[in-house]
Amino acid sequence: MAKKISASRTGPSSASAKPKPQPRVSADGKTIRAPLTQNPHAIRDTREKVLEVAIGREVRAFRKKLGITVADLAVATDISLGMLSKIENGITSPSLTTLQALSRALGVPVTAFFRRFEEERSAVFVKAGEGLDVERRGTRAGHQYNLLGHIGSNTSGVVVEPYLITLTEDSDVFPTFQHEGMEFLYMLEGEVVYRHGSNLYPMKPGDSLFFDADAPHGPEQLTQLPMRYLSIICYAQNSAG
Repeated sequence: MAKKISASRTGPSSASAKPKPQPRVSADGKTIRAPLTQNPHAIRDTREKVLEVAIGREVRAFRKKLGITVADLAVATDISLGMLSKIENGITSPSLTTLQALSRALGVPVTAFFRRFEEERSAVFVKAGEGLDVERRGTRAGHQYNLLGHIGSNTSGVVVEPYLITLTEDSDVFPTFQHEGMEFLYMLEGEVVYRHGSNLYPMKPGDSLFFDADAPHGPEQLTQLPMRYLSIICYAQNSAG
């Protein structure tokens, strides 16, 4: 029998950044697909370059955290601008002497530059029926929330909570949620009229809804029971809790 835990939650861009492509809508109301900005099949780096890239990212992150420029760091370390640029972009492998100079200037141990290279990447595998039963704010009889996995601190800076939600009994009052982040719903079984803000969406198996979770949202009308749908909530790590 799955354990029950309480998990209630009431929940960057620069002027020079290129605007993200927005989906266009044709005259008949259909969405014209915009090109993806990220290749989901790409391999980030070849194996022999991973260490250099990891070190470069850490050097840049520590420099920006101090609020100094590459030129400032060059003066503090007596390393040329060109070499620092190559290091931060993972093009060259810095010597131990160079790493020591960077560590003194940035105020971090040499080992800090290897953090991303050595860091474990987490994965969670949940067998059918073994998710964790969760009591969320607004949970009522016949409303079951099953957490399918959770990874806390990670390199993406984003927390993702995947739920399998099952509703088996009608209720006079349906829960309304409002929290930080984005949410994605995918209907598996049954039918529901789902509210997001002032809009209502009739949903059947195969339908999906992706929305800003800061607006009040929740099931407005349970049209056909039993009902099951996936709910995937994403929010920034620093907003967790």
